[in-house]
Formats: sequence, structure tokens, C-alpha cells
Amino acid sequence: MKRVWIGVLLAVGLTGIGYTAYAMGYLPAQLTQRIAAPLVQEGQESEGQEGEEGEVVAAAEEEEGGVQSDAENFQVRILADAKVVPALRSDLNMAASGIAQRVAVREGERVGAGDLLVKLEDAQQRVAVAQAEATVARAQANLDRILAGARGEDIAVAEAALEAAQASYVRLVNAAAPGNLKAAQAALSKAQAEYSRLLQGPTEEAAIVARANLAAAEAQLSQARSAYNRIKDMPDVGMRPESLAMQQATIAYEAAQAQYTELFNDPSQADLASVSASVRQAQAQVETMEKGMPSDFTVAEAQVAQAQAQLNALRAGARPEEIAVAEADVAAAMAALQQALVALRNTELRAPFAGVVASVEIQIGEQVAPGQPVIQLADDSSWEIRTSDLTELDVTGIARGQRVALTFDALPELALSGQVDRIRPIGQDNRGDTVYTVVVVPDRPDERLLWNMTAVVDFGVK
Repeated sequence: MKRVWIGVLLAVGLTGIGYTAYAMGYLPAQLTQRIAAPLVQEGQESEGQEGEEGEVVAAAEEEEGGVQSDAENFQVRILADAKVVPALRSDLNMAASGIAQRVAVREGERVGAGDLLVKLEDAQQRVAVAQAEATVARAQANLDRILAGARGEDIAVAEAALEAAQASYVRLVNAAAPGNLKAAQAALSKAQAEYSRLLQGPTEEAAIVARANLAAAEAQLSQARSAYNRIKDMPDVGMRPESLAMQQATIAYEAAQAQYTELFNDPSQADLASVSASVRQAQAQVETMEKGMPSDFTVAEAQVAQAQAQLNALRAGARPEEIAVAEADVAAAMAALQQALVALRNTELRAPFAGVVASVEIQIGEQVAPGQPVIQLADDSSWEIRTSDLTELDVTGIARGQRVALTFDALPELALSGQVDRIRPIGQDNRGDTVYTVVVVPDRPDERLLWNMTAVVDFGVK
């Protein structure tokens, strides 16, 4: 630290002590000048040396009162070395790991807030976003379906299923009734008898009856024909009762003849197949009725109840619990989508504020790790002056808001004023001394200032 201690020498009368104080620079400026003047002139003027020394002693005696006054006003001027730094600066790093696909800036380039600086490869992140969007769409569609309720077609299908279950139950109950079982057994006996008749032919009784019927019909036809022959030449033959009797006898004979022929003819394959099918159907009906168990009724009742419950559920709509689950699925899908979007966004590094790119520590194709500084960005529109060697003995005399004077080694013609913005509370070791950093803000910017220029801060006298 550049500082000048101004001391006061109380014993002015001792020339040796006074000279030592002068050589070490601890005397006030006025007294130093007075002491230095005769020393500078020493050796230049050889004549009258004794007289001049007397005058010096006399002058010293005359100024003794003034020296004592300077001692009473003993003060220390505090000066500190400092560096010029941007008020806003940041070492930027990537939030995700990956391979650098694009480095969009160069050192010294100015960027605006939000401008792209570095881009990593993002194929996997884009796929994850697409999958998350599909999951959101599926969850939202399911929620919409639940909220919309059942369609008319679904209700119609459920009603039909209920009707079928009820019909099956009624059919099972009716089949188990005693009267229905007897009727089914009778139908089976009839079908079996018809089948046996076709296979065995007519019985003797049936044959006798058929022959008798045919003979009677034939005799009646012969008698009617004889009566008809007697009147057939008459003009009104068609109106005679003999003609009507002839027609009736002919019909009766033909019917008896057909019955007789059918009775004694062999049955056709079609007749046998038809009667056989009737037998099997009647047999199945009887077996179904005879084998019906209580468990069958239980199953049928359960099917009816199930169909009725499904229909009621469709008509009632979704329960609050189902809606809550569907809404939670949508929320979870949205959260996953947001996470995927964040991961995609983390493949980009954008400028958090407008400024100049101070350094670029990455190349295209390099692997980047999270937290690894890749870009240093600074806002050079405003500067701070930070001290580097202000000791603990001097910092106690400095306060926030204190006015200071600033000079710069590289710009000797530039003199700025400013004020103390803050004092860092933690000191650091600097070659055995504890130093504190004081941050000073200039009253106005200057475009000639550059990062890390050296400066001197004059805090005034203590």
C-alpha cells in the first residue's frame, strides 16, 4: 500500500533526530520542506556557511511553535492499490453433460440477454420430449373419455347382454318345471314311434283297416258308376244326384288308394332323416330338463346380476375416484413432459445478461461436464474498483458511502471520483498481512477502462 505517514517531531531542537525524521519521511510536509531546503543548498554555497547555519537554527527556533501545532493535527492519508473489474460478470457452465455441437460466440463478441452461446447434441432429449408428449396425449384422452361418460352404443350393448342373460335364466327355470318335462318326454315318445313305424312298416291292424277302407271305397265307386251310367245320356246329367255321388265316390276311392299305397310302400331317405332329427331334438330337450342342477340356476342368476351391474355402471358414469386417478395420470404425464423439456433446454447455454464474451473455454466436438466453466461473460457498461492491499489497520477507518478519489496507472490523465459500495467482511492473508477488499463504484463510466487495469484509491486522511 502506498501511504505516507505524517509525524510530528516534538524535539525540534535536536538536529540529528530531526534529520533522521526528515530522511525517513515522517515529518509534516511543511517542516520537511523547511528542513530539506538548507540540505539541498549545502555544498552549493560555500561562503557564509556558518552564518546560514545560524539562520537555520534561528528559523527552527522561530518555527518551534508551528511544529508543535502540526503534531497536534497528526493525520494519515490512506491509499490502496486496486483493480478494475466489471460490476456484473459470470463464469457460465452447462447444466447437462454432452458433446458440443455448436459454439455460437467468440472472445470479445458482444451478446444480448438470451442469445445462444453453446449448443450440445440433443437427439436423445428430443426423443424423450416426443415420448412425454405422447404420454400426455394418452392420459388426457383417457380423462376426456371418463368425463364424457358411456356412449349410446355401449349402453345398447349392455342392455342386449342383460336381456340375453335374463332370457337364458327364464328358459332354464321353465325347463325345470314338471309339466314342461312331461311334455318334452311325450314329444320324444311320439318322435320315436314315428321313426319305428317308418322302419318296421304298417301293423297288421293298420293293414286290415287300409284294405277294408280301400275295398269299401271301391264298392261305393262301382255302385255310383252303375247309377251314373243309367243317366249319363240325359241332357241334365250334370244336375242329377247320380253325378255328384259319382264324384264323391271317386274321391274317396283315390284317398283310400293313396293311404293304402303309402302304408305299404318303403319310407324315403328324406322321411327317415326328418323323423330322426325330430327324435334327436326331443331327446336333447328331455336331457336338458332332467340334468338341470341348482348350480346352473346360480350361474344364470350371477350372469343376470353381472349384466345388470355393467348396465348400471354405464348409465351412472365414472366415479369420483376414477376421475381423480385419471387426473393424477395427466398431472404425472405433464410433469414428465416438463422434465423432458428442461433436459432439452439444458443442452443450450444462453446469455443471462447483455455483455461481452471475455473467454471461451470449449471447442466443437468436446465433451462437456455439468458445472464445467465454458464461457466467461462480463457487462462492461459499468465497472467496480476492488482494492487488493488494504490492511486491517486501515479498513477500520472506511465506511460504506464514503467518497474516494480514483487514479489509474495506464491513464494518468484520468481522475474519477466515487464512493464505497461495500466492504467484504472476510479478510485474506497477503504475505503475512490480513487484507480486506473494499468495492468502490465510480460516479461515471469511462470507455477507456478495461478489465483488470490497476488503479489507486485515495480514501483521504484518517
